[in-house]
Amino acid sequence: MPDPLLPRSPSARLAPLDPSRFAPTPQRPVRGKARHMPSDSEIIPHSHSWAQVALAISGVSRISTDDSTYLVPGSRAVWIPGGVAHTVRAVEAGELRTLYVQAALCAMDRPPWTECRVVEVSALLRELVLQMSIEMDGDSAPVPELLERERRLGDLALDELRRAAPVRLGIDLPRDKRLRALCEAVLAEPGRHATLEAWAAQAGASTRTVARLFRQELGTSFGPWRQQVLLAHAMTLAARGRPMAAIARDLGYASASAFTAMVRRAVGAPPGRFFANPP
Repeated sequence: MPDPLLPRSPSARLAPLDPSRFAPTPQRPVRGKARHMPSDSEIIPHSHSWAQVALAISGVSRISTDDSTYLVPGSRAVWIPGGVAHTVRAVEAGELRTLYVQAALCAMDRPPWTECRVVEVSALLRELVLQMSIEMDGDSAPVPELLERERRLGDLALDELRRAAPVRLGIDLPRDKRLRALCEAVLAEPGRHATLEAWAAQAGASTRTVARLFRQELGTSFGPWRQQVLLAHAMTLAARGRPMAAIARDLGYASASAFTAMVRRAVGAPPGRFFANPP
């Protein structure tokens, strides 16, 4: 019988697109890339020497590293420093847009850009990413006019990125295999149980043991960690156009007001503003 806590395998595992085709260079320090992600497909774990900005133009993607995972709707973007191994999985089918950045050449090889982070996406940044990934996607030898346009767009995109407000939406993941499986199960279906006791019982472990592992592995307790999961999933549901009352119900809240109170405590803003879809 399969372990109910093990994460489900993706329907399709995809290789990264040819890195040499998109790699940034001193002449082209910011490159754009577009890729369609079928539902439940996954780009296998990989890394590269350059940094990456990932934005879901449509649909929702989940980007995971060894110790964190990020759910990415179109109103947010994820920055991944160079050398960090990561996996990209489509929660629902959509279009993924990426900027590849020579961080050292762009003065983005210092804190806070040395760690993964989620940032707000302005209408301007979104349009710049779209333009770069559509017009010069994989063009290894553009004409001088396009090359100059790429440089101008890239400079402006990085300026917008530096100004973008950070958002605490990353979800820490443990190294311990059993706890990792439990965390993946919560990520897959966060409304299934509301308490650590219920999740521990499903995993066949004692509540005390799981609580101790959370403190040891993640430096927090189950409640605050699950709150980050709920916020990320609420954002995913909001990106699909789900009403706030329905989102609250889907995530196990007794009322929309209780859900609103949780969001205000967590991020200092009401759900309608925090989960607003991009223009």
